[in-house]
Order: sequence, then C-alpha cells, then structure tokens
Amino acid sequence: MRDRWRVVGVLAAALFAVNVAARLVIRLGFDGDDNAADRVSLGMFVVIGLILAGVAFRWGRDRPLARWAADVAAAVAVALLLTIFVGPLLVGANPFADGAGTFFAQVWFYLAATGAGVLVGYLVLTALGLDHRSQQLKRYAEIKAAKPRKVVRR
Repeated sequence: MRDRWRVVGVLAAALFAVNVAARLVIRLGFDGDDNAADRVSLGMFVVIGLILAGVAFRWGRDRPLARWAADVAAAVAVALLLTIFVGPLLVGANPFADGAGTFFAQVWFYLAATGAGVLVGYLVLTALGLDHRSQQLKRYAEIKAAKPRKVVRR
C-alpha cells in the first residue's frame, strides 16, 4: 500500500514540477509579455497532458481501470491543489491576485488538460487492444479454445 501512495506522490510532484518550471520561465524570461506567457502556459498544459497520456498507457496495460484511474485522480487532485495555492507563492504572487475568473479558469484548464491526456492515453491503449481487460479476455478465449469438448453419453 505504501508503494502505491509513493507512486501517486511522485506523479503529483512531477505534474507540479512542470507547473513550477513554466511559472519560472514566465517570471524570468517573459515578465510582462502576455502573449509569450500564454504560449508557455499552453506548452505546460500540453506537457502535463502528454505525461498523463503516457501514465495512462503504461498503467492501463497491467492494472484494472478502477485502480489506476483512482491513483491518477488522486495525483491530479494533489497536483491541482499545489498548482493553484502553492505555485503562485513560489514566484512571489498571490493565488487570488487576478480575481476569481482567472483562478477558476486555471482550475478548468488544468482539469481539461489532465482529462484529455488520460483519455487520449487510454483510448490509444484500448484501440491497440493492450489494455488490462482486453488482455484478460484474450487469455480467457485462448484457454477455452485449447480445451477439447467433452463427449456427452446418453
């Protein structure tokens, strides 16, 4: 159980690290340039989506959907809370400085990026027939096909 939470914590830390890196790039390189800041933010969301697509693809191969989806949801929730409340403080800003609209827009963009990443990773895995459920059904079909039929006498 401890190993399971360690993996969730590492995933949350990686997602938060991507956000901190984007905030530092914006702060140090593009302070005051809104167009560049928007492009860096978009890149951050793409990287977060790609990380989660890779995680969904990898974890979906050998774990049931309910288990890895709960782990990913927990990691995303922790990373989201850190991103919203701690991230701005690391670069010297107030989380609520730009108003409620910006605050909630950040939440919705983050959830959209993470949801899209997980969905793409799992859909690709399922389309290739490599997900946990498809592999179980494949093994079941192979076992049933290998057994000869029993003759019934009357």
